Amino acid sequence: MSEVRNHLTEKRERDLQFEKEFMPFATSLYNFAFRLSMDEDDASDLVQDTYLKAYRFFNSYQPGTNAKAWLFRILKNTFINEFRRKSKLPIKVDYQDVESYYNSDDVDEPATTDLRSETVRELLGDEVAKALNSIDVDFRTVIVLCDIEGFTYEEMAKILDIPIGTVRSRLHRARQLLKQQLIEYARNHGYTANDRPEDGD
Repeated sequence: MSEVRNHLTEKRERDLQFEKEFMPFATSLYNFAFRLSMDEDDASDLVQDTYLKAYRFFNSYQPGTNAKAWLFRILKNTFINEFRRKSKLPIKVDYQDVESYYNSDDVDEPATTDLRSETVRELLGDEVAKALNSIDVDFRTVIVLCDIEGFTYEEMAKILDIPIGTVRSRLHRARQLLKQQLIEYARNHGYTANDRPEDGD
């Protein structure tokens, strides 16, 4: 009986710790899942699967570390392994032409617009969402992780399993693609500052 009680006590403690560490990020996970899958039902399934896997492998998580990044990594892998292959894969945009430069560890930060500080603040959310949904999922993902969720380059590299230089190049290109999508809308609403893509893009 004592073993059973100890087991139940350990399970309750585990469940409480799991809820404390992970449940506050449910909304952010759903938003990320929806941006990846573009489907409400698939997004809900992705979040559910993410939490199930997180619970299953909770022993491998170090309490007090970056729970949000850990969950986002699980969700991203679940999307790639289970959901993305079930639908038609989007055509990949070729970003190799800018990637080599940004793969240098000591390269300066790219001089591109941070959506939190300018575009999203000034443009209507619906228009930004439509523009964001129109770009390739790989670029959409880095925009969401950096400019909406606020992850650092290092965290994004771990979540996406790519080098930091690749994170830089994708984010640079993604912001330019999104900016191009929003130019016409911005002009129609009187926004003229910084509404021209950089030369060469």
